[in-house]
Amino acid sequence: MSDRLSSTHGSPGSARPWGPFRCLFANRDLVTQLVRREVTGRYRGSMLGILWSLVNPMLMLAVYTFVFAVVFKARWTDGTGGGNVSFAATLFVGLIVFGIFAECVSRASTLVVNQPSYVKKVVFPLEVLPWVSMCAALFHAAISVMVLLVLLLVTQGGIPPTALLLPLVAVPVVLWTMGLSWFLSSIGVFLRDIGQVVSAVTTTLLFLTPIFFPASALPPFMQRVSHLNPLLVPVEQARATVIFGRMIDWNAYLMSLGVSLMAMYAGYWWFMRTRRAFADVV
Repeated sequence: MSDRLSSTHGSPGSARPWGPFRCLFANRDLVTQLVRREVTGRYRGSMLGILWSLVNPMLMLAVYTFVFAVVFKARWTDGTGGGNVSFAATLFVGLIVFGIFAECVSRASTLVVNQPSYVKKVVFPLEVLPWVSMCAALFHAAISVMVLLVLLLVTQGGIPPTALLLPLVAVPVVLWTMGLSWFLSSIGVFLRDIGQVVSAVTTTLLFLTPIFFPASALPPFMQRVSHLNPLLVPVEQARATVIFGRMIDWNAYLMSLGVSLMAMYAGYWWFMRTRRAFADVV
């Protein structure tokens, strides 16, 4: 594995268009090991161990169902002919998509700083660290999706066939989040306060994204402004495919995908340009 790391670290290919994906493929064994350590390490020492990755979303969904279905008796009306559905299930879909973004971005600023041995003592492909966070986030998101699908089977008697499109819907979120993670992990080396800013912005973005409400509920002016939020389209389309059984809006999807690709390459380019200075600061 050391030969593979040596050939990848700072290689000319890392600056090419396929660089962000090449670093993942070339170091796939390393990423797999780090993701396994990341996931198991989170629950190390607990009685249930990795089973908490299943228990946590079940508990969260149970709380949402009780609060919104029993206490508030809330129903979700999307205003587009989708009808009324369980508020808890609709809310949970949005939180799953947002969780992929939040879990990665909230840790991005400390990814490099918290691994000084990787920076100074060994030849290590630092650019894979955001991929490790992303793969761990996708693992937890997949567990939450399984819990959601079981809920839909129980409450609605079936799962829309369009739910199979959910991985495709998540692609823009993954790409955009990866670009931001590379950028923040680089900035975090030089500006340690960035983590506090990211935490505040992530919390704000949670309430500005149509997770607790449909985008159609916003005033016309706010609806136009809300399209600046890169999470808007993935959250709305995840909800449409999984809950309402509607197809992807391909025009909106392709536009979101294009913006996400540009963000990913910009973040990766910035990381590779600045990484040479990491050892002088960490």
